[in-house]
Amino acid sequence: VIHMWMGSDKMMVEMPQQKIVIDLGKNVMFWINHRDKYYVEMTLPLDPEKYFPAQMVQMMKNVKLTVASTGEKQTVGEWECEGYEMSMSFMMMNMKQTIWASQDVPFDWKDYSEKMLPKLTQATMYLGEESVKELMKIQGFQIKTEVSMEAMGNEAKSWQEVQEIVKQTPPDGTYAVPEGYTKKDKLDERDIQR
Repeated sequence: VIHMWMGSDKMMVEMPQQKIVIDLGKNVMFWINHRDKYYVEMTLPLDPEKYFPAQMVQMMKNVKLTVASTGEKQTVGEWECEGYEMSMSFMMMNMKQTIWASQDVPFDWKDYSEKMLPKLTQATMYLGEESVKELMKIQGFQIKTEVSMEAMGNEAKSWQEVQEIVKQTPPDGTYAVPEGYTKKDKLDERDIQR
């Protein structure tokens, strides 16, 4: 389960092992590792060479990503969606995604796409600027994503789908680093592979 909170200038995405906080007012992003209880504070705009290991930066530069509208429409949950196909290749891995995105969501998806999404994808998908620009072709908030990945002769499939979008007041600490976590200057290869 992934939880996401969005405010006018702040965003938080929390997964079981990590949490990403973006604070545009302070021009900072926090990459928080729950398992090892540490965080890296990253100045925005993000400079991958400053915060990511050299091998990861090189991979980011070699990612080839394309996005195209399928022209298809589908209702997913309560949202009317449009279909997109995304292809991504890097090193010896090929990934294809079918993305269903909706403009009919109860928040300003354009504002989110312009201000938050580029920073989030750089931190979680390790995308370079050209790939981020390609991803911006998706018009709407991603409601459902179906993924097919091939690497060294093996294939894996997965999917994720939004279950609920509600307007609420975030709990205290939503956009903060948890107490007792250690600050690190940079991620290492071991951190990213988790």
